[in-house]
Amino acid sequence: MYDAIVVAVALFNKGATSRGLIEKAAKMLNPGGQITLVHVMDELPAYIAASVSKEQLSGHRRSAMTQLESLATVARGKDVRIDMRSGMPSVGILESAKESKADIIMIASHSPGLKDYFIGSTATRVVRHAHCSVHIARKRD
Repeated sequence: MYDAIVVAVALFNKGATSRGLIEKAAKMLNPGGQITLVHVMDELPAYIAASVSKEQLSGHRRSAMTQLESLATVARGKDVRIDMRSGMPSVGILESAKESKADIIMIASHSPGLKDYFIGSTATRVVRHAHCSVHIARKRD
């Protein structure tokens, strides 16, 4: 069905929600296609970053990369690329999709709460600004 699929990966629940999306992506991928797992780490505000050691930050990045590599195995034999970025999650996801010429972005979303009506969720921003189709998996809260 698709030649290029971007799966937005959240690591907060050991990737359980993302694992399901990756399994779906593997089933939806055309032969010869590629899945890109993108994880965007929020940048720390300067006042917090100043008190966090470089070793802690690099350790956190290594841990995230290890989790992403483990999640990539869920696609079983498919061509999977890992894209880890820093910044605003919605922007990073959209940039990754544009760079990989994605046919579809797959992202999980939680049930909207009051704060989402004021600032919006990452999934909402991705849907609003995506240049391709977006598949949203509702995460059960």
